[in-house]
Amino acid sequence: MSPSIRVILAEDQAMVLGALSALLELEADISVIATTANGRDAFEAVGRMKPDVLVTDIEMPHMTGLELAANLRTNHPSVRTIILTTFARPGYLRRALDAGARGYLLKDRPAKELADAVRRVHRGMRVVDPALAAEAWNAELDPLTDRERQILQRAGDGRSSTEIATELHLSEGTVRNYLSEAIAKLGASNRVDAARIARTKGWL
Repeated sequence: MSPSIRVILAEDQAMVLGALSALLELEADISVIATTANGRDAFEAVGRMKPDVLVTDIEMPHMTGLELAANLRTNHPSVRTIILTTFARPGYLRRALDAGARGYLLKDRPAKELADAVRRVHRGMRVVDPALAAEAWNAELDPLTDRERQILQRAGDGRSSTEIATELHLSEGTVRNYLSEAIAKLGASNRVDAARIARTKGWL
């Protein structure tokens, strides 16, 4: 028999994590070697255990799934990442693929599809939810830069320019300039409105 595909799961909802692990363990050719509840622990587990595939949610504490995928592409390029999420938005799909993810699946799909995706991604293929892939062809391009996205996300969470500047090691004037650029690009009335628009489109 060929060796099992070694998988690490990253999901911050304990019941979902347990269910995913149990479902994948039913597959004879897949072995779940670790489960983690946040992106930082997932990244450390990958470094220790060297899996073949990482399956991760997008929204997680300490490091998002998109940040995790990008870090793995840089530091552990042999590990293939699948994003498993509720976000059925083309903007998230594009960001996931740009970050190096090899798969993007929605949580409401049948469990068998995840196992099949793990196998296909392990073989070097790319797996994307077909309905979302079709929608992404006609979706608007994300106009935000990485820095604008970082700042707008924090502003949308209610942090002040001073707090954002301190956290990102920037001047308050620089933060305000980035926010002004993001607001203008999105045709928003203020920073909160800009964050709302960007989240709706999957750009934050």
